[in-house]
Amino acid sequence: MGLGKFISVALGGQYSYPAPRQRDVMNSIIPSLGRADLWRAVTWLYSRSRRSGVVRPGLRILMYHAVGTSIEDDRNGIYNIKSETFREHMTCLAVEHRECLTALKLPAESRAALEIAVTFDDGYLDNLTVAAPVLVELEIPFTVFVCTDAVAQRHKGFLDARGVSELSALPGVQIGSHSASHARLTRCNDKQLREELVRSKSYLEDVTGQEVVALSYPHGDVDRRVRDAAELAGYKFGATSRFDINLDGRDPLLLSRTDIWSNDVLPVFGQKLRGDWDWRRWRHQDPANTA
Repeated sequence: MGLGKFISVALGGQYSYPAPRQRDVMNSIIPSLGRADLWRAVTWLYSRSRRSGVVRPGLRILMYHAVGTSIEDDRNGIYNIKSETFREHMTCLAVEHRECLTALKLPAESRAALEIAVTFDDGYLDNLTVAAPVLVELEIPFTVFVCTDAVAQRHKGFLDARGVSELSALPGVQIGSHSASHARLTRCNDKQLREELVRSKSYLEDVTGQEVVALSYPHGDVDRRVRDAAELAGYKFGATSRFDINLDGRDPLLLSRTDIWSNDVLPVFGQKLRGDWDWRRWRHQDPANTA
């Protein structure tokens, strides 16, 4: 078993039966560490195995959610980043990685450089009132994936139609769909699936007056059927929740992302940009390999 499978076993991933020596190491580490400490330990091990400090090239899509808004069912608050921390992240990008910044796009044909795209899921009001001023000031392009039922029904803490329109008019902003109702799309029948994808796309195009070509799969829930339905509905890009970087040749409708959490201090943010946390890709099956 390689390092990837061992890491997955240690953190409850899809692989099983570690080799005896690796099992002994795992058993000696886990009891003495909390989950956060364990993840840091695994990150250190992984970074050592891939030469820590070396940036992994490719298209890295950062996934944020709320910036200062409490999220229902987010018991540990990991998806509600403080505005001060968010500004630190964006300043780091603008100062240290200016040449890497890009709008959501296909991975570059060359693997010689790092590209970074910023995205937000769900469509919280703070994406407009808190995040957007920072991003526009620093000239960082970004994409906001909007759950349209939350907009149409004016859910508290979410963008309304006017807010979506205002956001879409800002420089460097792309509005994408996060489905209509935030459903688990693999559990939808074909009719429901088309409704989720087409209705949200049509609604956003009516509100913004712009073509909507990007989709983020709610809950990261996607398989080949969902991916093909997205393509049929007219989407060109699909963002998953699988933690990884994207190399050239990656299916544009199954793009991996890098999950950013509220407790990601700058050193951790730097680790994620370099690829030191990409071991997390072994915890879940790549949707590109699902039937």
